[in-house]
Amino acid sequence: MKRILPLLAVLLLSSCYNAQRKCEDFRTGTFEFETYINGELQTSRFIRNDSIEIEKYQGKTDTSSVRWVNDCEYILKNTNPQGMAEEKPIHIKILTTTKNGYKFEYGQVGDPKKARGEVRKVSDN
Repeated sequence: MKRILPLLAVLLLSSCYNAQRKCEDFRTGTFEFETYINGELQTSRFIRNDSIEIEKYQGKTDTSSVRWVNDCEYILKNTNPQGMAEEKPIHIKILTTTKNGYKFEYGQVGDPKKARGEVRKVSDN
C-alpha cells in the first residue's frame, strides 16, 4: 500500500497537466527557426502578419500566404513557387507555447508524414 499511494499521487498530478497554448500571441511578429541541415545548424528568420509570412534564409526571400484554420493551426502557401515541391501548401499546428516561442508540427497538406520544430519570437514588429 505504501508503494501504491505515491504512484497514485503522481498519476493524479500528471493527469492535471495541460500544455499551455496561447497561440494568439504568435499570429504576428518576427520569428527565428533553427534546424540542422546536412549536419549544420541553419537559422531562418520570418515576419508574419495575419495573412502573409515573409521568410529570409541564406540571402533568399520567400513569401507565403497564411490562412488560419483555427487559433492554433494555419496553412502556408508559397505565393511564387519555383517548382512542384513549393506548390504544395504546408499545414502547421502549434502544439505548445511559452513566453518566447512555440513548438509545432508541420507537413504537406494531405501527407501523413509530419515533422516537429521550435520557433522563438524575436519581436512583436
